[in-house]
Amino acid sequence: MMRGPQLVATAVREPSGKISVQTKPVHSVGDRWPILKKPLLRGVVSLYESLILGIKSLSYSAQMAGEEDEQLSDKEMAGTIAFAFAMAVVLFVVIPTGAARFFHTITEDPVFLNLMEGVLRLVIFLAYIFAISRMDGIYRVFQYHGAEHKTIHAYEAGGPLTVENVQRFSRLHPRCGTAFLLIVMVVSIFVFAFLGWPDLWLRIASRVVLLPVVAGISYEVIRFAGRSTNPVVHVATLPGLWLQKITTNPPADEMIEVAIQSLLAVLPPEERARMGWPDEDREALAAACGAAVAVEDIKDRAACAAAEPALDTKN
Repeated sequence: MMRGPQLVATAVREPSGKISVQTKPVHSVGDRWPILKKPLLRGVVSLYESLILGIKSLSYSAQMAGEEDEQLSDKEMAGTIAFAFAMAVVLFVVIPTGAARFFHTITEDPVFLNLMEGVLRLVIFLAYIFAISRMDGIYRVFQYHGAEHKTIHAYEAGGPLTVENVQRFSRLHPRCGTAFLLIVMVVSIFVFAFLGWPDLWLRIASRVVLLPVVAGISYEVIRFAGRSTNPVVHVATLPGLWLQKITTNPPADEMIEVAIQSLLAVLPPEERARMGWPDEDREALAAACGAAVAVEDIKDRAACAAAEPALDTKN
């Protein structure tokens, strides 16, 4: 899945070997309520929208692979998100804050107890990531994750989007969501450290209520780190890159091909024109453009810029 300024695209290799690309327009709630684009608030919006897009993309990929008859409805989507949130609360809030009480034998200092809770949360997070990375299905997903990063690196370097060139690049990227989750874990340690040590249910409630605050701060941290050239900031971002050695795997060439198609689908017309498009995409484009554009006349997708709205649904 790739997200551009106007489109989000999901590319899937079907059982037949054909790459199917679904493109949809980006509709952010921040466009309707500009206040949500302000610092701290935009991080919460980004986290929520990324979760929605991720689940929709997984549903689409399962459908194209023949594992589902149809994509999730809005009701099913809400249920999936609620279940995932509940499981995250149990794993990363209830368990560490409950287990931290065992440190009472060392001290009653609330700051120390909250810090130990944060350390436990971080350990559970890292153990969870490592455990799922050993699963065969997740290993393959992490290969596609690596393909995404390599493709974005190649695009940002201005080189050709070919399999050979893309494979040359690193599978680690500083703006990865994995790094964001790690920052969330670290920021939560400092945010929760000074909340005192009330009873268990109040501690759990405070963590859940303050989660948007933690997400907002973490988002601003990763934005700053992504733009900074300060060597100290660079060193601080290294743990996020190291974690990606677990959440990304070296991709096969056919996975790079899928990632390239997904990225091309969200690029603006002038970028597509600079890079060109394979012949098999011209036929799909001609179908989207309509009979007014002949296949042989399509040199790249810029030739169909006038029909761009037709690409907002599904290719």
